[in-house]
Amino acid sequence: MGTRYFTPRFFEFFEELSRNNNRDWFIPNKPRYEHDVREPMLAFIADFAPRLSKISPRYVADPRPSGGSMMRIYRNLRFSRDKIPYRTNAAAAFGHRDGMHFSSPSFYLSLSPAEAFAGVGVWHPQPETTAKIRDAIAAHPAKWKSAINDKRFKARFEMMGDMLSRPPKGYDAAHPMIEDIKRKDFVGGTEFTRKEVCSAEFLDLFSKACTDGSPFMKFLTEAMGLKW
Repeated sequence: MGTRYFTPRFFEFFEELSRNNNRDWFIPNKPRYEHDVREPMLAFIADFAPRLSKISPRYVADPRPSGGSMMRIYRNLRFSRDKIPYRTNAAAAFGHRDGMHFSSPSFYLSLSPAEAFAGVGVWHPQPETTAKIRDAIAAHPAKWKSAINDKRFKARFEMMGDMLSRPPKGYDAAHPMIEDIKRKDFVGGTEFTRKEVCSAEFLDLFSKACTDGSPFMKFLTEAMGLKW
C-alpha cells in the first residue's frame, strides 16, 4: 500500500484562503498551511525524486522548503496588477539540472480546489527557447510527430497553450508542421480527480503520467541542447 500524502484538509485550507486572501487571515492560519499543505507536498516531492530519476536522471525533484521544487505561497506582486498576496494552489516544478528554470522544459504539478493538474513542457518560454524548439520541429518533423503521436502521451495528455495567428518570421508557411511551429507554448496537460489526489495511489498515478509524458519531454529537452 502506498502513502497517502494529501487529505481533504489540504483542499479546505485553500478553499478558506480563497475567501480570505489577506495577511490578517493567513498569519494565524500559517501553522495550518505548514502542516496540511507544505509538509505533505515536500514529502511527496522527496518520494517522487527516485521515480523521476528513473524517467530521466537529469531532472530534479528537490524537497527543500525554500529554493526547491515547491513554489512559494507568496505571490510576487512587484509587476502584477492583481495585489492578492497568496497563491490559492500548491505547485511544484521539476526542471532539468542544467536548464534555465522556467524557460526550460519541466514536469509540473498544481493542486487546488478548482483542479488537480499535471503538465509537461514549457509554458510562456523566452524567445530564445521558443526559437530553439521551433527550429527543432522544423528540422526534425518526423521526430516531433513521433513524440506528440506517441500512444501513451496522446492517451494521457492534451496539447494546450497559445498560438500565433500567422507563421513566425523565417519559417516556411508550407512546412507540414507549421501549425505546431506557430505554438507559443509547448505544453501537454492532464487532470486528476480530488479522490485520486487524496488516495494512497497518487504518487504512482503522477509518476505514471510523467512517464507517459517523457517522449514529448525528451524531444523538448534535446531541442534545448540538454541531455535527456
